[in-house]
Amino acid sequence: MVSKDQAIGGAILLVCTVVAIVYLVALFGYAQLIQPWLDVGSVDAVRYWLIALPVLIAFVAILFIGAWIGWTMATTPPPKPIEEITTEIEDKKEAEQTVSAPEETADTEEKPAVKKKK
Repeated sequence: MVSKDQAIGGAILLVCTVVAIVYLVALFGYAQLIQPWLDVGSVDAVRYWLIALPVLIAFVAILFIGAWIGWTMATTPPPKPIEEITTEIEDKKEAEQTVSAPEETADTEEKPAVKKKK
């Protein structure tokens, strides 16, 4: 039994293979295989559009990705400087030490100090 991801991967493989075969047949075998049944236009016009449309789609997709990266960079706030981050970490450690320090002194005050004899 295949998992859901494997089934989706197989479907994607199948669709891409079919589209590639149909594209190649349309590009190189239009005059012999397709035109006798479906006359869409001249061989040159069909080949032009079979090349121009994927190039147009790829070009627009690349521009869209570039615009998305630019928008993300423009709307993301800059990171804090390292000095500010290290100062915050040190302040946090100092605050934890001051909070834990009274507890330690309370414990030591409750117990009487034992002096050692020399």
